[in-house]
Parts: sequence; structure tokens; C-alpha cells
Amino acid sequence: MDLDDVFDGAGLKNTAVREYVRHWAAHTGAARVEVVDAEDDARLVQEALDAGELLPVGEGCYYSRSFHKDTARSEERTIVATSNPEDKGTYNNWRPSSEMKPLLEGLMRGASAGKTMYVVPYLMAPPGSPMERYAAGVELTDSRTVALHMIRMARVGVHHINDLHDPESFVRAVHVTGDLETLGQGTPADQRYFVTVADERTILHFGSSYGGNALLGKIAHGLRQAAYDGWASGEFLAEQFMLLGIVDTETGKRYHVAGGFPSASGKTNLAMTLAPEGLGDRFRVEFYGDDITWLWIDPEDGRLYGMNPEYGVFGVAKDTNEITNPTALESVQPGTGAIFTNVAYNAKTHEVWWEGRTPQPPADLDGWLDWKGLPIAERTPEQADDPWAHPNSRFTTTLANVPNVAEDFEEPRGVPIDAIIFGGRTRDREPLIRAITDLAEGVYDGLTLGAEATFAADGVDGQLRYDPMSMRPFMSYPEAKYAAHWLDVIGRAKVQPIFAHVNWFQRDAEDGHFLWPGYRENLRALLWLAHLQEGSVTGVPTAVGILPTEEELHLTGVSVPPEDIERILSIDVDRWRQEMGFREEHLKQFDGLPEEIWEAHRRVARDLGC
Repeated sequence: MDLDDVFDGAGLKNTAVREYVRHWAAHTGAARVEVVDAEDDARLVQEALDAGELLPVGEGCYYSRSFHKDTARSEERTIVATSNPEDKGTYNNWRPSSEMKPLLEGLMRGASAGKTMYVVPYLMAPPGSPMERYAAGVELTDSRTVALHMIRMARVGVHHINDLHDPESFVRAVHVTGDLETLGQGTPADQRYFVTVADERTILHFGSSYGGNALLGKIAHGLRQAAYDGWASGEFLAEQFMLLGIVDTETGKRYHVAGGFPSASGKTNLAMTLAPEGLGDRFRVEFYGDDITWLWIDPEDGRLYGMNPEYGVFGVAKDTNEITNPTALESVQPGTGAIFTNVAYNAKTHEVWWEGRTPQPPADLDGWLDWKGLPIAERTPEQADDPWAHPNSRFTTTLANVPNVAEDFEEPRGVPIDAIIFGGRTRDREPLIRAITDLAEGVYDGLTLGAEATFAADGVDGQLRYDPMSMRPFMSYPEAKYAAHWLDVIGRAKVQPIFAHVNWFQRDAEDGHFLWPGYRENLRALLWLAHLQEGSVTGVPTAVGILPTEEELHLTGVSVPPEDIERILSIDVDRWRQEMGFREEHLKQFDGLPEEIWEAHRRVARDLGC
């Protein structure tokens, strides 16, 4: 194999990239090297179909199945490594790079023997973006399906890395699958490691071919590495935030809302929502992204700007249907090139299904295989209630396939951010929405965001935990410094965004019904927030923020009992007083937390009468 011929044939000119690929091809023992471009997608898909790595779904969509022990993030195996022990935080699982690099290099040595190394040059930003210098990367992977997912999730092609201002300034991302059946997943002998060497802008992932463990431009670069880069440079924030736009078609006003929601808290559904029918045609919702937002201050106007660095959507399939998220279903229609992973698959009809897709699974079991590839018709009575699809099954599609994607989703400058919201799945205490106008209190609220563990995090369904800014699994530097960086970056904005906490999931304690219908109706709360910021409504001040009145919320067309409305527009003071003690213990973990955050905590506690 003459690598120079490979590079020249692909038009790869960046000498630093060529040397990087040359080193790792030799180290991993790859038999072949192929440089990937987005234009190679159709050929790679056909090769994957021929090899049985993909299966057809209708016309122009595809199905893949991962190893049955390789289905989710593994936070305990995910590590941030640097040369500075002071980078150790509470949640970033820090280890010294002097320990982790040799360990990963040893695991990867010769581990791709006989395989093709796919070289995936990518950009995690629109070309010309002020964030472009942090966005270039090259993933090396021995998995063709990973390369295909990367084409959908990032901007892929050698032109993104050939003309870098600094040829060395790209993230070096190495993914080696390993022998998945022998890695001891979840045992004391577990050999998997997912390491971001943040101060060297290097990512080394071994022992998976699924999701964020393998699509290294997504979480490892787009969140962990980018968050570290943003802090080290002092320039920007990289957050697990959705980003949407709201257009008032009568006035022409536009609002942009970014927000952090831990897994299973409705982030994707909100990001892809449509305006409720009760509001007529006045408002239009525009989709920018459902998972990552980079935030910075534009030096020209001093405003906070944001963008989604990704090029696609890697969405959870479970419970996605015409009611919860019709936009998502439209984005994976025939011809979109979407890839479904670990859902149920019909080998005869080439259909897919997952729990929540329809009220009941297909009645005719002929041809249906579950997410492990086992015939559902052959299940024993004891297996009858086993899920057809894995709870963390996914669909992957490009942003351009989302029907209400914003026309300016590739605007290099990004879009101005008017509001930052947080929201977790909470049965009580949290009202529908409470607005926060103080920066320190807004950051404090994000640091004390409550969440439930999910299958995406190898968690126990329904278990509550704190998840600061929804970044707990993605932290790459200490939380106290993270809080200070937030105060610094947002504090520079000449026009401060308004903060808010939302909760679509409050339930009745007796019969368990949801007090708020959710889904498309959630836009009403965001509209109220926009109107509060511009001063057309005033709300009701409370110890934990400003709440809307029933009249301000524009409830025309919503059928909610008056007693439920009253409850979601009020706070339970006793539960909040209890919560403040839990918050204090949580924040004490973060040594050196800025005094502004503690002042915000004491102010809220005092106003609650604690």
C-alpha cells in the first residue's frame, strides 16, 4: 500500500494530516487506507449493503445493528486526560495523559489488522465561522458504518483540512473498534477506554462501534474537546444544548432559544417542535439543532451568538411518533439516507419499528427481528414483554432532511441568542416555566439542574441525579472553573439573554396524569419568555424566578383543568426548602466555586425562608 498514492488520489494535501494518518495506519496494522469524502456516500452504502453491515429500509434508508453489549455511552469508561492534575474535576473522570496515552496505544497496536482504515476529514462548524479554527478534525476509524454516520453528522471532505491557517490545528481522533466479543464489557476485566487528551486535542477511543463512543466528531470533539478549547482560549462555551428559532409572522420578530436538557427530558422533541394549532399560523418554529450548541460573543455587536456545530441528528427512536415528534419522522422518510440502529427490523418487508412508534407493535410477527436479530415470533411466553427495540435505539439523518430546518442553519456567524433555558424531568416542585433575569442566578440554576439517569448513560430508569447544565457526562475541566467561565463569557454580552427553567413533566400525585399536555403546546411557555424579555408581560415574582399568569400564557385552544393550571403556575415552597439543602451539598463538591454562585444560592434560600 503506497500511502502517498492514496493521499494524492484523494487530494489530501495537508502534510500534518498525512503524517498523522501514516503513523496510525502503521500502529494499528490497517491493511488498507481510504480517505472519505461526502460524495463517497452512495458507494460506501452499497459496499455496506453488500457486506451485510447495513440492511435496506424501504427506499433509500438503512438499518444497522450493533453488538448487543455495545449500545450506549459508558461514562465510567470515559476519561478526560491532560498533563495538569489541576484539570481534575468532580465529573470529568480525569487521569494523567502520561498514563492513558501509553495504555490506549497498547490496546490499539495491531488491533485493525486486516481492516480498512477510513480517514474522515471533517468540520464541526459552517465554513467561514468564527469557530472554524476549533472545528477541524480527522477521524480514523476501522468501521465503514461509523464513516457513514460521520458523513451524516459532520461536514466531511479533504477541502475542510487542506487549507487550515495552521496545518497542525486539527483534532486527532482515532477510533479502533477492537474485538467486541472479548472486551469484558461491564466486568472488572473491561478493556474499553474512551479518552479525550484535551490539552493535546487528541481523542483515543477503543472498544466500541456505537454512537458517541465511535462518532468522534460528535460528543468527544463537539462537547468534551470543544468545551476544553473554549475554556483554554477564554473565547466560547460548548454545551449539550438544543437550539431553535421562533418567528412571529405578524411582526417579523425572531427569537432564538438555546437550552440544556438531560437525556429523556424532551430536548429533541422541543428542538424539532412545531407551533400548536391553537396559535394558528402566526408563529413558525425553526430547527437549528437538538444536541450541541457553541456560544460566543460577537465582537461587532457585543451580543451572544450560537450555532449547532453538527450537520445531522442522532436521535433517540423510542417514543418518537406522529404526536411526540412528527418532524423527526418526516426527517427519516424514504430517500433521506437515514440510518436506523438497534430498532426492530422486518427482514421480509424491510420495515422498522420501536416502542412508542405506534400504540401497539405489528400484529403480524412474520419476518420481525428484535434489536438483537432474534425472531420475535419464536419468543417464549417469558420473553413476551421484552422490548423489540433497544431503549437507546437511534436514527441518524442530516439537518437538511428536517422539514422545518432554519434557512440560516449554516450561517457562519451563527444566530443571536435571546434566551437560555434548562429543563429536567421532574414530577413536582418545578412549575411549567420560571424566568431568571440575573446572570449569576441563571448560572446557579443550570449548575443545580436535576435529571433522571437514562439508558443513554447506562443508568437506572427513573433515578434522579444532578446534571449541571446537562453537561455532567461531558465535562472536560473542573466545575468551579466551568461556572466562572460561564459568568465571564455571558457576562461580556452587551444584551444579556434571559434565563429560564422549564418542566413539561409535572404529574398529579394521586393518579399520575401529566398536568400539562406538552409537545407542541410547550411553545406557549417559550413565547411567554420572549414577551417577558421584551417587556410586554410582567409575570409574578417568586423566590425562584418569575412565573407567568394564566392570562399571559395564551391558553386559548389548550384543554387543561383549572386546578392543574393553578399547580403548574405556582411553586411548592416546602418542597423547594427541602431542595435547597440538597443543592448546597451538591455545590460543595466543586471546590473554588465563584462567590457569585454562592450568593445566588443564599439569596434564593433566604427568599424561600430557609
